[in-house]
Amino acid sequence: MLNIGDKAPDFLGVDEEGRQLSLNDFSGKRLVLYFYPKDSTPGCTAEACSLRDGMDELVAAGYSVVGVSADSVASHQRFKGKQALNFPLIADTEKKLIEAYGAWGEKKMAGRTYMGIIRTTFVIAPDGTIEQVIKKVDTKNAARQILDNK
Repeated sequence: MLNIGDKAPDFLGVDEEGRQLSLNDFSGKRLVLYFYPKDSTPGCTAEACSLRDGMDELVAAGYSVVGVSADSVASHQRFKGKQALNFPLIADTEKKLIEAYGAWGEKKMAGRTYMGIIRTTFVIAPDGTIEQVIKKVDTKNAARQILDNK
């Protein structure tokens, strides 16, 4: 997993509208790049809605937001539409970006171990370095957690 001070990988991914996004698209801004397990699940919906609802405050503080999961473009379109999300979602179906940021790994739930996306939020500084890593994401207060830790 990437740590504070590391150079962020210049990601390239396709969002729910089929647009290619890269780190350069956000140069000069702080970027909240958050990795989440699955569209339309309770925790992921709570996290996305917290970021949606806190967007005015995040933008005022100089942040842009991008979500990433391994779900398809079509799944992201449905999720974004249903939740009225106001930021792009990257469909990393091949898990290249997820793995580059170290957000893929062993997870445990209900006594079983499996591989999956580790819910993690990275704040990338305007110069492209990792400024903040949130490993224990408070899904219901994700926006506040970012703003309070800056």
